[in-house]
Amino acid sequence: MFTGIVETMGRVVAIDAEGTNLTFHIDAPIAHELTIDQSVSHNGVCLTVTAVTDHSYSVTAVDETLKKTNLGQLGVGDTINLERCMPATGRFDGHIVQGHVDQTGTCVAVQDLNGSWLYDFEYDPAVGNITVEKGSICINGVSLTVFDSHETGFRVTIIPYTYEHTTFRNLQPGHVVNLEFDVVGKYIKKMLAAYK
Repeated sequence: MFTGIVETMGRVVAIDAEGTNLTFHIDAPIAHELTIDQSVSHNGVCLTVTAVTDHSYSVTAVDETLKKTNLGQLGVGDTINLERCMPATGRFDGHIVQGHVDQTGTCVAVQDLNGSWLYDFEYDPAVGNITVEKGSICINGVSLTVFDSHETGFRVTIIPYTYEHTTFRNLQPGHVVNLEFDVVGKYIKKMLAAYK
């Protein structure tokens, strides 16, 4: 389980294809603290650490993960948001994030508001996910608050700290992002559907 509070960013230094899987080798400040079998969120995708060195570590994404997320679009040199799983004694500074991406979305606009940044996102509503005004959303592993929620999209505002310490500073219109919708909302929607 994660909280959507990004610890640091990593940089992809190599990618190996193994059948339909991709193994990512990532240079990161937290690499020396990781252990094999540990869960780490990569742009919101929970992956298991399979190898560790002093400065880098490796994780493998299977075909299903590559199809449902933006990890298959990563290239050498790209940066990603990283968060280790929350310890039992940790705080929920963000919201409950499982590291299970529901679907991808697309950034359609970015506005510099001279002190913050406004991002517009769209997604395919046919998948069945929904956002709630002032509810939570996880975008590329970052816990954020939704506003201007509508059937096919929503907006979020990014403060300077988040802009500087996550990959939001690289995000441009047309970029594909990983979306994990609020787990509480998903369960409520499923329960209500049973009464239709």
